[in-house]
Amino acid sequence: MEPVAVGLVGAGPWAEAVHAPTLAAGPHTRLAGVWARRPRAAARLGAPVYERIEELFDHCEAVAFCVPPGVQAEIAPRAARAGKALLLEKPLAADLDGARRLADAVAEAGVASQMVLTFRYSSATRAFLERVRAIEPFGGYALNISGALHSIESPWRQERGAVLDVGPHMIDMLGAALGPVASVRAHGHPLGWTGLLLEHETGAVSEASLSMAARVERGHSQVAVFGRHGSEVLDGGDLGYDVFPAMVAEFAATVRRGGGHPLDARHGLRLQEIITAAEAQLR
Repeated sequence: MEPVAVGLVGAGPWAEAVHAPTLAAGPHTRLAGVWARRPRAAARLGAPVYERIEELFDHCEAVAFCVPPGVQAEIAPRAARAGKALLLEKPLAADLDGARRLADAVAEAGVASQMVLTFRYSSATRAFLERVRAIEPFGGYALNISGALHSIESPWRQERGAVLDVGPHMIDMLGAALGPVASVRAHGHPLGWTGLLLEHETGAVSEASLSMAARVERGHSQVAVFGRHGSEVLDGGDLGYDVFPAMVAEFAATVRRGGGHPLDARHGLRLQEIITAAEAQLR
């Protein structure tokens, strides 16, 4: 398969550590160029740097985003209208209106889209979900606990906290294991500790505990599911190093074959709807 030429929007620490090297490593993709609001930072990524976003679009067939959600919601629709496939960060946008506009732009342009929901690209996760199906699950819980707010330099995370940042991962995982989420009830505080009670369309019920303010030496994430024939647990530490290469390979295959992907912008919009409902209850 001819490598997909992917342009990167963003040049922050995560782009430098993950997106740029993974896209450049191939063999399914090549890093065609970078656009960022700080060109000097972009120059460190080892690819051509374009001053205008339209110039980046001219030199790639797909665009990966590693920017704050509000910036993604502003630029990604332009990339879609330019006919580019999109590799989109979570959350889809800073608010529900932005998420809807982005998802609508993708649908109207008919381009491929895929969300960076990293848990879902791990072989450990896929094995876990396969085992879950065999136990006839009826409930479960998820934890995502860290002290990131004490050290991370990210204005949107400092303002909105765990529900918007790590909430998409945990809601998505519980939905994958127990069926689509039908409703959410939230309590706590997004800058402290948040609890989510999720009801699923299958009748299953689950809880998610989220915090980025805990004083812990290392972050902890886990998903546990219980059913009529047993239980299954996935620890975030088991995800391994295959996640990002697998994600990029899957994105390249989605671009080349055309059609959709289960974790597309419309899926990201559904997660944003649940997050928005939770945040409204926490105000």
